Amino acid sequence: MNLEHTKYQVDAGVALITLSRPDRMNAFTGKMMEEMLHLLSEASRDDAVRAVVVTGAGKAFCAGADLGGGGKTFDSTAVGKEVGLSGHRDGGGRVTLEIFACRKPVIAAINGSAVGVGITMTLPMDIRVVSREAKIGFVFARRGIVPEACSSWFLPRIVGIAKATEWCLTGRVFRAGDEAASGLFNYVVEPDRVLPKAMELAREIADNTSAVSVALSRALLWHGLGLADPQQAHLLDSKCIFWTGQGADAYEGVQSFLEKRPPKFAMSAWSDMPEFYPWWIEPKV
Repeated sequence: MNLEHTKYQVDAGVALITLSRPDRMNAFTGKMMEEMLHLLSEASRDDAVRAVVVTGAGKAFCAGADLGGGGKTFDSTAVGKEVGLSGHRDGGGRVTLEIFACRKPVIAAINGSAVGVGITMTLPMDIRVVSREAKIGFVFARRGIVPEACSSWFLPRIVGIAKATEWCLTGRVFRAGDEAASGLFNYVVEPDRVLPKAMELAREIADNTSAVSVALSRALLWHGLGLADPQQAHLLDSKCIFWTGQGADAYEGVQSFLEKRPPKFAMSAWSDMPEFYPWWIEPKV
């Protein structure tokens, strides 16, 4: 795919996706959506990628939807999308679901302003590192629309319903440093430390962990949020530990520890997954 609104590079197991429209504060477009869907899918399938970092070019992370089209920006019928009420699929939501389905951990390096879809796209990411000066806003009510990109599901699970409703109902823009204790961010750092910290975390994952273990752990944690009780989690944990315990990565993990050397995990998060994965879709679980 010809990349126009993003950049992509892979170095020593870490894929870096850069939202790249710095002259427009990396405002989100249909082209950016398509490129992100493609890149996330590629990273998920590529065994050379062990972790993904997403950041923005220039001073912003993503200023939200590109409003250059004026008042009709959010009117799908006005821009020629005659799919109807039940057929419409929100572009930010498509990206969010692709991140959620990714078999590699995804880390947000929020280097500057992240508003609207610019912040909701980070909610399914596993770790968020943000500049303390970054302006953050769930501004949908101030634009006459509603929270999108599955944020009504993710945000209350991350920060709680009280904080989620406050942010969404007021549409307030705030500095990340003022909400450092909200639970939205893993790390609130100085602006010049955002990408280095995100890459440090990605490097820690890439150098020390099993790709299969990470993919299964990620799925257990996210999908465990929807389980009714710990007994269901116990049954899934048991199935996963039984299966992974027989794998080459478990043997290598133990042996490398005993031999006091870095592990050399070889299993693939794409081709070596258990037959019961994904258990949340297949009824046999």
